[in-house]
Amino acid sequence: MKYVALLRGINVGGNNTVDMKQLKTCFETAGFKNVSTYINSGNVLFETSEKSKKTIVACIETGIETTFGFPVRVIIRTNKNIANVLNSVPRTWKNDVEQKTDVLFLRDGYARSHSLSLIQHNPQVDTLKYVDGAIVWRVMKKDYTLSGMNKLIGTEIYKNMTARNINTVRKLSALMQN
Repeated sequence: MKYVALLRGINVGGNNTVDMKQLKTCFETAGFKNVSTYINSGNVLFETSEKSKKTIVACIETGIETTFGFPVRVIIRTNKNIANVLNSVPRTWKNDVEQKTDVLFLRDGYARSHSLSLIQHNPQVDTLKYVDGAIVWRVMKKDYTLSGMNKLIGTEIYKNMTARNINTVRKLSALMQN
């Protein structure tokens, strides 16, 4: 089955630096097939016959800590899950000069609609939508300073998610279809 591993908090501000070639080798050493990476923010596409997501995540997290010397939280998604998320997002929602649209992928314990209630947002400018283990957030860039999402960093939900902009998620979906 095809998966994408979404690594949290790597290559941000010079911290937790991970070389993508080494990361690819790390996955291959762990026995994953058809491994490729997409951009430097920690997106790894791979295939495995292993069915247990918990086993896959544990294998990846152990391999990364062994290879790079620090722990990294990993969220995995199937191509079907990514497609479900994208099918619920209007094509007009973009990440461009006028708007910001992010997909917040949630760890298993938080991958439920109740997680929306854990986020302090400003309903006048923030649009939040729960979809299949993720929260999609959209704000017009002119209203970004009014967004309640600015208070997300450091919260419980923040520590149990990883974000990708909608353009990246759309590209990952396209890559997973190949």
